[in-house]
Amino acid sequence: MNGRKEKLSPETEFVSKSQRKRDAQAVKSLASELIRLSSSQLASVPLEANIREAVQQARQIRAHVAGKRQLQFIAKQLRRTDIAAIRKSIDSFQSKARQVTVRQHRVENWRDFLLASGDEALGKLLQRQHHADGQAIRQLLRNAQREASKGKPPAALRALFRLLRDMDDKEPLPPLEGPG
Repeated sequence: MNGRKEKLSPETEFVSKSQRKRDAQAVKSLASELIRLSSSQLASVPLEANIREAVQQARQIRAHVAGKRQLQFIAKQLRRTDIAAIRKSIDSFQSKARQVTVRQHRVENWRDFLLASGDEALGKLLQRQHHADGQAIRQLLRNAQREASKGKPPAALRALFRLLRDMDDKEPLPPLEGPG
């Protein structure tokens, strides 16, 4: 350029250097996420064949510098495509993982609440979960308390967790307001 500022045409939008760097970093992060996906997840992501092949190659690279170079190559290929569908696909995997985590915490909270409050908590559970087997839950609670007092491995506690998880599969357990 000869020292003058060029005028931008109406359809050209100015993008700062900082924004371009943030965008490049986001694409590089997306490339890294693609490399970390499981094979089945990667198969369901809408990718061009050359990008899919580059990701497969990146998974086989063990040398640090070569891995970084391959990551940069994948990011460069991604910048040439529309990444909205790819991002949406990866976000759906992460959303499913968050849902599983929330579900696990809900079941753990109910298990702990049942152990701490006994029959009172069991009554609350049975009011909301009519298909629950109260006798089996009560037996598992007794066995878990007995195992804990004797310092034995928590087999009944795990069995109680599995039973609650299966109940949650059929119908989600109600959220706990808090013990008491």
